[in-house]
Amino acid sequence: MTEAHQADARVPVLMYHAVAAEPNDATRVLSVSPEAFAEQMALIAGRGLTPIGTTDLAAAWRSGRPLPKRPVLVTFDDGYEGVHRHALPVLAKHGFTATVFVSTGWLRGPYDTGGGLDTMLDWDQVRDLAGEGVEIGGHSHTHPQLDQLGDERLRYELIHCKEIIADQLGTAPASFAYPYGYSDRRVREAVRETGYAQALAVGNGLARRRQGPYALRRVTVRRSTGLDEFERLVEGRAIARTFARDRTLTKGYALVRRTRRLRARAFLKSP
Repeated sequence: MTEAHQADARVPVLMYHAVAAEPNDATRVLSVSPEAFAEQMALIAGRGLTPIGTTDLAAAWRSGRPLPKRPVLVTFDDGYEGVHRHALPVLAKHGFTATVFVSTGWLRGPYDTGGGLDTMLDWDQVRDLAGEGVEIGGHSHTHPQLDQLGDERLRYELIHCKEIIADQLGTAPASFAYPYGYSDRRVREAVRETGYAQALAVGNGLARRRQGPYALRRVTVRRSTGLDEFERLVEGRAIARTFARDRTLTKGYALVRRTRRLRARAFLKSP
């Protein structure tokens, strides 16, 4: 890939959540079945795409080093147990890497706050994933909407998550994913100051170098994503059309959330 192509490369970053045969109501829409996941990874292998890690993508764009042929990122949010049970064997079969962003207060074990939406990973399983070459990233401690938090609670969510992962794995996470995909300039700056080197949003678009290392976009893979649509996502075709309805809903909700945030800050400043 030439330097010009490197700078303008558009990389599909796939955002998964649960991989489950029988998901509960809370995770159903954003889950995929084990069979669908296996088909999707087989398609990636058959199309000659090269899965890379989040840190590798950001590092290449920082340094100007060439990306591998037809890069794609496979990412999972929250930390559901099915990622270990169902996704890991498929990834291992193809020799693929991935990134799992964990909300540390949702995982089973000593830091569990009880907020997990379904059966979550435990720390032995997280260590298994890391041992198989899966990058483990941060996803906050309790999965709040970070841009709705005050500064002190925001710092706690970021720092506590990072410290727990470092304690459990022996290595601090370098990558972060915003819960719900929500961030603003203050949140992105706090993520940078906490020591994360890059962060992923959602946006339902292809990742590009010019987005900057703290606002890289992803595309959502959900239970309704058929194989033809999945092929279009990894090929970077018809992304805008595929997620047109999502963008309309997101814009409307963004106005609601901005109003709530401004009201909250005004309340905090009032005598």
